[in-house]
Amino acid sequence: MKKAAAGIGMLMLAATPAFAANITARDWGTTQKGETVQLFTLKGAKGLEAHITNFGGVIVDLLVPAKGGKKVDVMLGYDDFKSYERGGVYGAIIGRYVGRISKGGSFPFEGRTVQLQKGNPAAKFVIHGGTAGFQKKLWHGEMVDGREPSLILTVSSPDGDGGYPGHLVTTVTYTVTRNNELKLDYSAVSTGPSIANLTNHAYFALQGEGNGDISNQSLQVFADRFLPQDADNLVTGQIAPVDGTPFDFRKPVKLGPPMASSHPQVTMRGGLDIAMLINGKAGTLRPAAKLADPSTGIVMDVLTTQPALQLYSDNVARPSTGKGGKSYGNHYSMSLETEGYLDAVNHPDFPSTEVRPGKPLHEITVFRFGLAK
Repeated sequence: MKKAAAGIGMLMLAATPAFAANITARDWGTTQKGETVQLFTLKGAKGLEAHITNFGGVIVDLLVPAKGGKKVDVMLGYDDFKSYERGGVYGAIIGRYVGRISKGGSFPFEGRTVQLQKGNPAAKFVIHGGTAGFQKKLWHGEMVDGREPSLILTVSSPDGDGGYPGHLVTTVTYTVTRNNELKLDYSAVSTGPSIANLTNHAYFALQGEGNGDISNQSLQVFADRFLPQDADNLVTGQIAPVDGTPFDFRKPVKLGPPMASSHPQVTMRGGLDIAMLINGKAGTLRPAAKLADPSTGIVMDVLTTQPALQLYSDNVARPSTGKGGKSYGNHYSMSLETEGYLDAVNHPDFPSTEVRPGKPLHEITVFRFGLAK
């Protein structure tokens, strides 16, 4: 799979006029199954540079122009492939289904009950795709060069994979645009009735990865409502207004106070971990959030066609070791996961996340980077 992907990419590069390629690839390791993993570099015209691997579609590094003319890596992660294979979801594509599926990982579907595979039979839910999670699969990679280089990643998930119904073929295209954007274009088609709810679990550290917490950053979210969750992080099915809650980010808010709020939805999780319902019509590309760091001057705008956005303030009980041996502590990043409604398969009032022949999934998310004026 890898060799075919690399060959296609190199042929496409060779067919272009002679110039410094804006997308390149190198071997980056071998999976426990013996598959060769690649790391791709995409360079944009205005300085944005992304390093992405075909293992889990992980964004390994994201180098962003900052004030003073320097570049800052704003992505938490690891230096080597083996660390990604061992665990974690840093920067990875999450599928087939993001978040927690309740009822022990089961849901009604096509007149029967589907039970997803569980590593622990006693688990109350299945999270982030379960045993067949896309973040641990090797994707087929194809390179497309040009002023806006793209990496096309494709993975095939057969009927019954992890317990999921339907043969699902998913493609995610990463593009570094000429406007310092990282664009993610998601599509999925199925040969039979299936479900899909895709996102990328990037851990954004606009202050620079490993350079302290995000308390001084400001966040704006274009959402009037959110999905309350219970003590197991399962959505209750209710939809609540942000008014009078620490989730009112309709105007820019410094992150320190809401992350330390005494609101039950915050204290249960030691910070922010909540699904916001983005204003405007789902299916249209519209503003979802804006995150800004005063130290680097970096501002990130998030636009999406998705209906929801998961805020996760990297709530950790103990530090972990990341790139260059740096210690990553509590609240060292912010995840802004564009997604469909969580656990929609068990909440018929939520917008459907079904995929069928003739009803494919197609969603776009854009992370646009600039400097504060």
